[in-house]
Amino acid sequence: MAERTRRIKPSRYISVDIEADGPIPGPYSMLSLGAAVAGTQDVDGFTAADPEQQTFYRELRPISEEFVPEALAVSGLDRERLRAEGAEPAVALAEFTDWVREVGAGAQPVMCGYPASYDWTFLYWYLIRFTGVSPFGHSGCLDMKTLCATKSGLPLRAVAKGTMPRHLLSNRRHTHHALDDAIEQAELLANLMNWPGPHASAPVPD
Repeated sequence: MAERTRRIKPSRYISVDIEADGPIPGPYSMLSLGAAVAGTQDVDGFTAADPEQQTFYRELRPISEEFVPEALAVSGLDRERLRAEGAEPAVALAEFTDWVREVGAGAQPVMCGYPASYDWTFLYWYLIRFTGVSPFGHSGCLDMKTLCATKSGLPLRAVAKGTMPRHLLSNRRHTHHALDDAIEQAELLANLMNWPGPHASAPVPD
């Protein structure tokens, strides 16, 4: 059994943040995509990475005329500029797939987000729509909010960054720039992965 456990492929956690101009992909557009390698988990535990060392960022051309002004205002991105300067989604998502496969070499890449549901919905839809495949498979997704709820023993809806122990949070600002926020969330993941939870026994002093 021990030898079989040793053969389990490690997970390479990749923090992803997207900015979009509406609530769902298709009618609305993903306008930017940021990602940062957060760390690796194997049978011996989690090892954090420097999230600034391996990163990816693209701004994308909108795919429709529809947008929600309030959603667009969150990122501060200019749809007209992106119409002229943004990357074609098929090109950007192919480049992202190549990057994930490169940084995920020797491991299974896992997308992680806070919360993952919104970012994963856009990311997976865009990957399948524009490349036909996801380097994360259909379920390689970890939600940091669920991870925190599980470790803290709280209901999911009781978990928010404002109520988390301060030592779990990154010292970086949440700027709504996709790469900035992916790096910030990579640090949150590393802290959560190494956190024993609030009810862990305190070490006995020597």
